[in-house]
Amino acid sequence: MTTTLHPLVTEARRLADGLLAPCAQRVDQDGVPASHLDAVRRGGLLGVSAPEEFGGAAAPDSVAREIAEILAGACCSTWFVQTQHHTPVRLLAGAAPGLAARERFLRPLATGELLAGIAYAHVRASPRVPVRARVDRDGVRFDGTVPWYTGWGLNDVMLLAGVTEADEVVFAFADAREQPGLRPSPPLRLAALTAARTVSLELDGLRVPAENVVRRTPRAEFARVDVPRSTNASPAVFGVARAALDLLGDTPDERGAAESLRAGLDEVRARAYALADHPVAHEHVEERLALRTRAYDLMRAATTAAVVAGGGRATSLDSPAQRLAREAMFLLVQGQTAPVRRAHLAALSDAGR
Repeated sequence: MTTTLHPLVTEARRLADGLLAPCAQRVDQDGVPASHLDAVRRGGLLGVSAPEEFGGAAAPDSVAREIAEILAGACCSTWFVQTQHHTPVRLLAGAAPGLAARERFLRPLATGELLAGIAYAHVRASPRVPVRARVDRDGVRFDGTVPWYTGWGLNDVMLLAGVTEADEVVFAFADAREQPGLRPSPPLRLAALTAARTVSLELDGLRVPAENVVRRTPRAEFARVDVPRSTNASPAVFGVARAALDLLGDTPDERGAAESLRAGLDEVRARAYALADHPVAHEHVEERLALRTRAYDLMRAATTAAVVAGGGRATSLDSPAQRLAREAMFLLVQGQTAPVRRAHLAALSDAGR
C-alpha cells in the first residue's frame, strides 16, 4: 500500500495504533464511545476535506481515502460513525456562498464542534417514498420512516432528506435528538457494527426551518449523480482486508496467502482509485463495478484466511478474525445501490459456473 505523506495520515495512524485497534474488540461488544469520536475530532480528521477558510484541511481525495482505510482497518465501527460526517461537509463545501445553511453549519462541522450523521439512503428506494417532504414558506415538514440512521446518541445534527410530491429531493439539517415529530427506535441489533448505534427514525410532522435547507434537486438528478459515485470501491474494504492479512502468521502457507492477497489488493486499489479520480464520474461504470466486486472478493478471501489461520479460536468473540469477517459482511451491503447489487450477484453467478 502506498503511503501518503500528509500530517493527517500520520495522525490517523497514531490514533489507529494507540487507541482504535487496541480497543476494537471491546467497542465491537459495548459500542462506540464518544471519547473515540472526540479523539478523531482533536486529530483534525473530521475536517480532512473541508475548505481551509472554514477551518478544514482541504486535503486531496487521496488523503481522505487513506485515512478511511486506516480507521476502518483499526475499528470499523468508529470509522462508520465518523464517515457519515464527511458527506454533509462535502455537500456544504460545494454549496453556493451565502447559503444560510452553509454559513451556519460548515465551520462547526469542519472543526468538529458538531458531528453530523446522514439520513438519506432511503431516497434511493425509488419509486417508493419512505420519507415525504412538504415545503412551505417557513421550511420543510418531514413524514415517514428512515430505516437506518447511524450514530444515534453520538451525532449532534443529521442531514435529512425527503421527496416532495413534485419528485424533488430536499436535503436539510435537523437536530439528531428525540423531539416533536421525531422518534427513534431502540438500537438495532445487527450481526456486525451494532456498536455504531444504528436506529430507525419515525417522522411525524418534523419541522425544519427554511434556513436549514441545503439543497433541492429533482430525484432523477440525484440518481444521476449518486449512482455512478456508488460504483467506486470503498476505501474501508481495503482497510478491513489489510487488517485481516496482518493477522496471518509467518508459516510458509500463511505467508504465501498473505503475499498473494496483498498483491491483488494493491493492483485493484490502484486501478479503483485511478477511476475514482477520473474527472467524469459516469464514465467507465462497468469497469468501476468490476473493480468494486473484485475488491469484495479479495476482502472476503482475506478475512476468510484470517479465520482459517486462527482455527477454532477464531470463532471466539475475543478474536479479531471473526470481528473482521463480520465487518466484511457488513461492507458487502454498505452503500449498496441496485446497479451494485446486480453486478455483484452476476459476478457470484459467474463464479459458480
